[in-house]
Amino acid sequence: MRGEMTQKGREALERFKMESANEVGVDLKSGDNGDLTAREAGKIGGQMVKKMIDSYKMQ
Repeated sequence: MRGEMTQKGREALERFKMESANEVGVDLKSGDNGDLTAREAGKIGGQMVKKMIDSYKMQ
Protein backbone atom coordinates (compact mmCIF):
# COMPACT_ATOMS: atom_id res chain seq x y z
CA MET A 1 0.00 0.00 0.00
CA ARG A 2 3.01 2.24 0.42
CA GLY A 3 3.04 4.98 -2.20
CA GLU A 4 -0.57 4.39 -3.17
CA MET A 5 -3.33 6.88 -2.43
CA THR A 6 -6.76 5.70 -1.39
CA GLN A 7 -9.93 7.18 -2.85
CA LYS A 8 -10.65 8.91 0.48
CA GLY A 9 -7.17 10.43 0.46
CA ARG A 10 -7.59 11.63 -3.13
CA GLU A 11 -10.93 13.25 -2.26
CA ALA A 12 -9.49 14.93 0.84
CA LEU A 13 -6.58 16.31 -1.17
CA GLU A 14 -8.98 17.63 -3.82
CA ARG A 15 -11.09 19.40 -1.16
CA PHE A 16 -7.93 20.87 0.38
CA LYS A 17 -6.78 22.11 -3.03
CA MET A 18 -10.18 23.68 -3.82
CA GLU A 19 -10.29 25.36 -0.39
CA SER A 20 -6.78 26.75 -0.84
CA ALA A 21 -7.58 28.02 -4.34
CA ASN A 22 -10.66 29.77 -3.02
CA GLU A 23 -8.62 31.43 -0.25
CA VAL A 24 -6.13 32.94 -2.72
CA GLY A 25 -8.84 33.97 -5.21
CA VAL A 26 -8.08 31.47 -7.99
CA ASP A 27 -11.10 30.07 -9.83
CA LEU A 28 -10.39 26.35 -9.82
CA LYS A 29 -12.85 23.95 -11.37
CA SER A 30 -13.19 20.24 -10.87
CA GLY A 31 -11.29 18.24 -13.47
CA ASP A 32 -8.88 19.73 -16.00
CA ASN A 33 -7.39 23.11 -15.10
CA GLY A 34 -4.90 23.34 -17.94
CA ASP A 35 -5.73 27.01 -18.42
CA LEU A 36 -4.15 28.01 -15.08
CA THR A 37 -1.11 30.21 -15.26
CA ALA A 38 2.07 29.20 -13.44
CA ARG A 39 1.47 32.08 -11.04
CA GLU A 40 -2.04 30.84 -10.18
CA ALA A 41 -0.85 27.26 -9.70
CA GLY A 42 1.99 28.53 -7.51
CA LYS A 43 -0.40 30.54 -5.37
CA ILE A 44 -2.50 27.43 -4.74
CA GLY A 45 0.51 25.25 -3.95
CA GLY A 46 2.03 27.92 -1.73
CA GLN A 47 -1.20 28.30 0.22
CA MET A 48 -1.42 24.53 0.69
CA VAL A 49 2.15 24.37 2.02
CA LYS A 50 1.54 27.34 4.32
CA LYS A 51 -1.56 25.68 5.77
CA MET A 52 0.27 22.37 6.27
CA ILE A 53 3.12 24.10 8.09
CA ASP A 54 0.69 26.05 10.28
CA SER A 55 -1.17 22.83 11.07
CA TYR A 56 2.07 21.09 12.04
CA LYS A 57 3.07 23.97 14.32
CA MET A 58 -0.28 23.77 16.14
CA GLN A 59 0.37 20.13 17.17
